[in-house]
Amino acid sequence: MAESSLEVAEGREADWRALVAEALKGAPFDTLRSKSYDGIVIEPLYGRAKNASPIPGRAAGQAWAVMQRIDLQGPALANAQILEDLNNGASGVTLVFPGAISDYGYALSSTEAAIAQALGSVHLDAGVTLELEFGPPSRQAAGMVAAYVKAKGVAPSAVDIRFGFDPLGAMAASGAPPMPWSEIAPIVTGFIADLARQGFKGPFAVADGRPVHAAGGSEVQELAFVLANAVAYLRAMEAQGIALDDARRFIFFRLAADQDQFLTIAKFRSLRKLWARVEEACGLAPRPAFVAAETAWRMMTKRDPHGNIVRATIGALAAAVGGADAVTVLPYTAALGVPEEHARRIARNTQTILIEEANLHRVADAAAGSGAIEALTDELSAAAWKGFQEIERAGGSAAALNAGLIQREVAKVRAEREVNVARRSEPLVGTSDFPDLNEEPVSVLRAAESSSPQTAAHQIFEPLRAFRLAEPFERLRDASDVYLAKHGERPRVFLATLGRPADFTTRAGFAKTLFESGGIEAVTESGLTGSEAIVKAFKDSGAKLACLCSSDKVYASEAAKAAKALVAAGAEHIYLAGKPGNDQELAAAGIGTFVYQGCDTLQLLQQAFERLNA
Repeated sequence: MAESSLEVAEGREADWRALVAEALKGAPFDTLRSKSYDGIVIEPLYGRAKNASPIPGRAAGQAWAVMQRIDLQGPALANAQILEDLNNGASGVTLVFPGAISDYGYALSSTEAAIAQALGSVHLDAGVTLELEFGPPSRQAAGMVAAYVKAKGVAPSAVDIRFGFDPLGAMAASGAPPMPWSEIAPIVTGFIADLARQGFKGPFAVADGRPVHAAGGSEVQELAFVLANAVAYLRAMEAQGIALDDARRFIFFRLAADQDQFLTIAKFRSLRKLWARVEEACGLAPRPAFVAAETAWRMMTKRDPHGNIVRATIGALAAAVGGADAVTVLPYTAALGVPEEHARRIARNTQTILIEEANLHRVADAAAGSGAIEALTDELSAAAWKGFQEIERAGGSAAALNAGLIQREVAKVRAEREVNVARRSEPLVGTSDFPDLNEEPVSVLRAAESSSPQTAAHQIFEPLRAFRLAEPFERLRDASDVYLAKHGERPRVFLATLGRPADFTTRAGFAKTLFESGGIEAVTESGLTGSEAIVKAFKDSGAKLACLCSSDKVYASEAAKAAKALVAAGAEHIYLAGKPGNDQELAAAGIGTFVYQGCDTLQLLQQAFERLNA
């Protein structure tokens, strides 16, 4: 009699666990488990999810909309870029106006003339999708776009425009609502009702999770935030006299898509389940919500920006597999300033390849049935619903923001995230890991201005401040560039490799990456034996700092002698690649700092610069 599929699966898992136990060499199995920032345990292996069914969303075979950001100040340049994008694969464009959540300092002017020029020759009634992002300073842009459509003689019902009213998101990002929510809500819903009466289909309001994500928040916090905001908009529209069935159709969602592929897939799936639960609570039969995605700002880097292409590809892929209806990929140079044509083309083509070559859109909810993704989806949903209920108990999103509830919870995760970045346990390839001090510069149309946080006038509560994870390391690299300009060479550390290559290669490679992530050039010379050779190589290197690199066995016999020789040769500080022990002899010999996986790399590098500049 043939074995059942369950018996076969159990047998295979037993075989797998036996191999794992052998590879772990006595280490506990728990070392293979990990946790998300929400405390969700991620197992190393999952069985197939039984009785799983696809979550209703984007239909099988229907490609998501390829959206391109238009955040160019000059309307003529914006128009040229819109036409370039639409003629080369984009489904639609997102107009970013001043004060929008994703305004990084170079948004399109929100004037009638600028809008008319930017949209010139764009056939809005020919299937082109338009998405609007604006904030309090540019909220009139929605009405201007609507007026432009009608002035062109186009029927409002014939255009596909997502208007993007998001006052709660703007409040969260700025901390400065222009008036209380009780006064904002009827004004915004009045605009929505008027646009609907004119014949525009919407959606009109967006529940946008990017303020939470860009401020360092977790998946659960982002989901709870958008759910609470969407419910607030639903209530506000119902109070305006808009039927609930229409109100839910007037709302869409936007989430950040980052390089954590599995959690991003699960997050997008979870949002649909959560919103369906809200619809059911309202007595409505659930209908698939429109969900947009944008690759995450916080994962973008200025150093080795080509690495952003990989991160954005992972984010776009995860959002698409998670069922996103529209995806925007940030150009890889976005953190450096106004992206030029090449970076914008790569952003567009990233999605074209995923659709035309990878065919990711062919299957509806491709992750359905995956044990790992189904488990993560369910756990995110349960935790996010609790987070949503906590916001509701506080009086809703506006009240929770005024009380600082949302900001405090996000700040806790941000602090934990910053510690992990500093310790390089959350690596940024090209910045904190595998940096290239000789990387070639990339071009932008205009360099970004200072990223220091701007304090809004009349700030009422602490905003959710956007940041990028790479910023602390980038500041060190900037300091290295200043040092280079002043001294004609970068700050240096000499790697004193002791013993044979088999003894020092691994730790020397680790030390090189660690120091160069802060812009301190690692200089080494292999095959050194004896204190005299080490001292000569150190002096020839021009370095002020030195780091011993070898095995624990070699350290036992050679480290103290080498350290004393380097101190006598003028080394201002001695590092040792390896974890600290209780060996007082090494400290007495002059070894001041140990570098190892998990050490506070940022603090170590900052102290190194202080010594170099003393």
